[in-house]
Amino acid sequence: MSKILKDMSMLNGIPGNEKEVRDYMVEQMKDHGTISFDNLGSVIAEKVGNDQGPRVMVAGHMDEVGFMVTKIDDDGYIKFIPAGGWWSQVMLAQQMVITTKDGEHIRGVIGAKAPHILTPEERKKPVEIDDMYLDIGVADKEEAEKLGIRLGDMVTPYIETVPLSNPKYLLGKAWDNRVGCAAAIEALHALKDEPHPNVYYGVGTVQEEVGLRGAKTSAYKVDPDIGIAVDTTIAYDFPKGSKDTKLGAGVGIMISDSSMVGHKGMRDFVIEVADDEKIPYQLTYLKRGGTDGGQIHLTRSGVPSVALCLPVRYLHSHTSIVHQDDYDNLVKLIVALVKRLDSDTVKRITYA
Repeated sequence: MSKILKDMSMLNGIPGNEKEVRDYMVEQMKDHGTISFDNLGSVIAEKVGNDQGPRVMVAGHMDEVGFMVTKIDDDGYIKFIPAGGWWSQVMLAQQMVITTKDGEHIRGVIGAKAPHILTPEERKKPVEIDDMYLDIGVADKEEAEKLGIRLGDMVTPYIETVPLSNPKYLLGKAWDNRVGCAAAIEALHALKDEPHPNVYYGVGTVQEEVGLRGAKTSAYKVDPDIGIAVDTTIAYDFPKGSKDTKLGAGVGIMISDSSMVGHKGMRDFVIEVADDEKIPYQLTYLKRGGTDGGQIHLTRSGVPSVALCLPVRYLHSHTSIVHQDDYDNLVKLIVALVKRLDSDTVKRITYA
């Protein structure tokens, strides 16, 4: 596992509070491109290969699904609301971290009743998120407030990112979508001394999990000719899963999701390049859920776009699994695409 990939997973950043991730991306990209920002906080690294060539935007979103503090009760327990899509059944008894305005990290756990005291009715249904609370181990509200906790503070899962028994299987939080941000960084690094017939924009967007918001503003600023959203998709290789998309079987090329029908010319081009470079891939789709491509492709007069999505087990939970080979092939595919996207190719793709 690369240091960048591990670091990105361990950083904390929910929609509207992506500062830790943004600062890290700036540090990793500043020596490889010109850094700018949109007015919502998305970060953009520009690397010029040919200033007369097309503008290629490769975007991963910096935010992870998490929570926001909404109340500290008299006993010091913390109430919260989701920031992004959560299923309540994966949340009970999970460790979390509150990040204060001063950047302090405060550990806690979502309370769970012991099974001995559950009523028959309680056993029949998952606990509602509205009924959950975070226990940070204090005596009362005053003690909690002295720690610097206030309404609006970010809450994120606490977990160490580690390789599993087969070290190519990587366990961690926030793979959705720190893998996309890491890939945009590592592709930029790989292009450092490589010619490419275009201008590469490696972008970390904000607020994807609550409506693809940073993708809209950053794409308006970049004004791309080609859009590549780098995100995640569901791995179905679990017991009784369909096995339609599997870990270790290649990069997911998104045909369609609820935010975008992948541009046919662009999709065919990606497949052509993957075949030429012998990069494994899987065609995938989502009935629900979208990527930053949903806004990028609607920018100004329209942008031929595709979503490249890393398969993930246990998406939108406190912890999930990706495969190292898929990630390495994702970076390799992005670099190969950028090297081939000259003006004539973009014109062919656009009107295919």
